[in-house]
Amino acid sequence: MIDFRYHLVSIVAIFLALALGIILGSTTLSDSVTAGLKREANTAAKRNEALRQEQSRLTAQTRGEEQFARGLGAQVVEGRLKGQSVVLVEAPGAGNDGLEKIGDLAKAAGATVTGRVTIQAKFLDAREGATVDQLATQLRPPGVTFSGDTDAYEKAGVALASALVTRNAAQIGREDASGSAILTRFQQAGYLTLSGKPAQHATLAVMVAPSTPYTYTGGDAANKALLSVTGALDAAGRGAVVGGPQQAAQEGGLITALRDSDMRKTVSAVDTADTASGQVVTILVLQNELSGKSGQYGTGSDASGYLPSPAPAAGKNG
Repeated sequence: MIDFRYHLVSIVAIFLALALGIILGSTTLSDSVTAGLKREANTAAKRNEALRQEQSRLTAQTRGEEQFARGLGAQVVEGRLKGQSVVLVEAPGAGNDGLEKIGDLAKAAGATVTGRVTIQAKFLDAREGATVDQLATQLRPPGVTFSGDTDAYEKAGVALASALVTRNAAQIGREDASGSAILTRFQQAGYLTLSGKPAQHATLAVMVAPSTPYTYTGGDAANKALLSVTGALDAAGRGAVVGGPQQAAQEGGLITALRDSDMRKTVSAVDTADTASGQVVTILVLQNELSGKSGQYGTGSDASGYLPSPAPAAGKNG
């Protein structure tokens, strides 16, 4: 007959077996999990090392390509802008180094660099809008009238463009009293600084975008103002290019604003103009502008390619 002691012993045996099974099972499971984690860690380490080596290879390749562009860039662009002239326009916050190198390459391409116009932050201050409007209206070129819906910066762009660039062969390289007065008045108002002789009308213009996108409140209006000037330069001369670093093709950047507008059809942009190869591309794009061809180049999401394809032929300048 089964008594209470038998039941008690049975229950104890069951719990002992259960405890032993848990201990043995957890030990086995722990070893299995540990081994699996070690395998994954080793795989991840190998993958990271492979990625590190690939990054090093790509960095070395990029450095080599930049060295190539710096060393041979002047030969690549030689004669492509022969007989032309370029004015350099610098937006507030633009990098000076890229601007200088674009100017040097333009000279190597056979162009004359008339001068540099540096737009001051005051020009883009929303509180200055009424003053900009009044000044631009006073200085509008002879024969130009503004419609009622023309804003202050569109007017300013027309006035400045008339002083800086031209399509008229008789005006190229020449400084006139009207153009000089426009630049002087804008300079006296604190809207511009000038170097060289930018009033000697150029045929082409390069607008260098800010290195840091205008992400503050009013940044969209600032980009719109700069594009109004750029569009006017393109219309009054033989072409305009907006150049800048990759950041300019990010959210809030001037090149992004251009590519999001209808102006992208007529004004070219290069979002690698802070690099040696991008500076060469900028000269090629200026050459294309002479033939009425505009495009978007670089590495940004809206770029059609790194450079024009096919590239314009050497020795032809529109």
